[in-house]
Amino acid sequence: MYRKIFFLLLLTTVVIIGRAQNINKIPKVYSNITLGDEDKLYLNLKGSIYVSHELPSPYTLENLKGNPQATPTGIFFDFNEAVINGNLYYGFIPFEDTKYPLPVYFRSPQRILDSKAFINIHALKGRYDMIGWVKNQKGVLGYRVVNENGDFLYDGRIGFRGENPIFIDDTIIEGPFVNLLGHEEATISFETNFKIVASIEINNKKFSDEKATTHHEIKVEGLSPKTEYEYSVHYGNNSLSYSLKTAPLPGTRSQFTFGYASDSRSGQGGGERDFHGANAYIMKKIMSLSAYKESAFVQFTGDLITGYKIDPNELNVEYANWKRAVEPWAHHLSVVSTMGNHEALMAYWAVPGGDFFSVDKFPFEEVSSEAVYAQNFVNPLNGPESEDGAYYDPDKKRIDFPPYKETVYYYTYDNIAMVVLNSDYWYAPSTSHVDVTSGNIHAYIMDIQLKWIEETIEKLEQDDNIDHIFVTEHTPFFPNGGHVNDDMWYGGNNIYRPYVAGKPVKKGIIERRDELLDIIVNKSKKTVALLTGDEHNYCKTELTPETNIYPDNWELPKIKISRTVYQINNGAAGAPYYAQENTPWTPFVTGFTTQHALVLFHVDGEKIFMEVLNPDTLDKVDELQLR
Repeated sequence: MYRKIFFLLLLTTVVIIGRAQNINKIPKVYSNITLGDEDKLYLNLKGSIYVSHELPSPYTLENLKGNPQATPTGIFFDFNEAVINGNLYYGFIPFEDTKYPLPVYFRSPQRILDSKAFINIHALKGRYDMIGWVKNQKGVLGYRVVNENGDFLYDGRIGFRGENPIFIDDTIIEGPFVNLLGHEEATISFETNFKIVASIEINNKKFSDEKATTHHEIKVEGLSPKTEYEYSVHYGNNSLSYSLKTAPLPGTRSQFTFGYASDSRSGQGGGERDFHGANAYIMKKIMSLSAYKESAFVQFTGDLITGYKIDPNELNVEYANWKRAVEPWAHHLSVVSTMGNHEALMAYWAVPGGDFFSVDKFPFEEVSSEAVYAQNFVNPLNGPESEDGAYYDPDKKRIDFPPYKETVYYYTYDNIAMVVLNSDYWYAPSTSHVDVTSGNIHAYIMDIQLKWIEETIEKLEQDDNIDHIFVTEHTPFFPNGGHVNDDMWYGGNNIYRPYVAGKPVKKGIIERRDELLDIIVNKSKKTVALLTGDEHNYCKTELTPETNIYPDNWELPKIKISRTVYQINNGAAGAPYYAQENTPWTPFVTGFTTQHALVLFHVDGEKIFMEVLNPDTLDKVDELQLR
């Protein structure tokens, strides 16, 4: 009997300890969220309990890749539950006769029936063999997955070798991308279908992976400034060649151009304008025009994809589609991006009456919006770590907030610096309910990031090689059309602010905007422009000492702007448009348009000329001599 009692006590202790460990899985920064049976997330709303929605999506990269398997004469695809019926478009990718390789599709697709399809490689002989695969005994096939409704879901590629039988070959299925471009180095990133040790050959040197992997980030160094190099990617028994151009020596003050845009999530019109998360049509136009204008790099600030997902697998599919759209040009020039609100990955509760509650998904280090974004991109690591350590941190001995890794950072190119912010950090999509769940509101820069901004601006002000600073974040300081009721304005209502562990932070959204402006404008002589998006239009706002930036009933202290800077908003990369609305600063807004736009900054020493073009029509949208 005593043994039985001991066993029951032991079992009870294990259950209690297990429950305590589960409770610790809920970040202390949240409120009214608990773990229930089977680790389900419960939301306690005034005594009513709601269970989070956690339905896995069939749209995973593994499903949409189709698990390609070789047969004696071709390649068999199985898309599992992602696509039951539809079409599989396919064609060879001719790498030898173009700088920007894309598939050339065969005259007719293969039907996807019961999630399966077959491509007969032997049918692509003779007059259809424009890559010489029979002679070379190898080739790369591009394929496009389209469901029965005509929705574009995924662009894939797979390499093959042999003729009879056919074999699946080592393949670069994503990339390569030029990342972290400097005057002496760069990082080349790409994905392969099999785990292999790959290498990059450049400048008569070879740089390799440390171990076999499918995700490759290979740093190449020892290069000369402002020099164009051919680089070759070696993977298995295959290689492909591309080119890159290193940055000038810092402070050279040479002539160069860079591009800027944001908001390329799916648009209207069907086809590639709605490529399961991305407006691939406009992004290809933007990249093509950027390359034609010989841009050194392209900065893209948020809302790359449609997002707002509860399953990270589907978010990864959307990121893959965006990267595929920019990829042919990103082999050669660097595309640098950060997060917007649509990169959200959520824990989500629906309640009766149509309302919903949502917060940044956790555990933060693995499946937060920030973590999944960082898993998909390669950006500098010189930003802050997290909001841990701020006065509102509920537990100074543990990590309570998501990482800032690769979403907040700065980089330099010759005599300019780009300071990249994350104004959708720890974002709770149900912003109006943060007093219940806790979380950050759309557009709010929290304290640790604010401190990092101030330190970074001060550092760049003292750097003799830097003449111009650009600060970019997804949300406008001064919204003009589409987000006047949020962003850094909220209709002129300063009450909006984050809640941490059930408590509001000290400063409201407009107060925090003013603190940012004081750092970026008043404490900096080098900041030339604020590059924003979120609103799906292009416009420029002139911020001067005379610009009215407050509501009529503002009673708190007002900031005095010491000089003139411009906010350049370009959220015109394909997302559905927003028209102009009235604000206190409307008299200082010019160039407003809902045309698609690419902003090009032509830097020449101390001078900067801004040119804005429609990448679809090539019409001139606007221009400005910034300096």
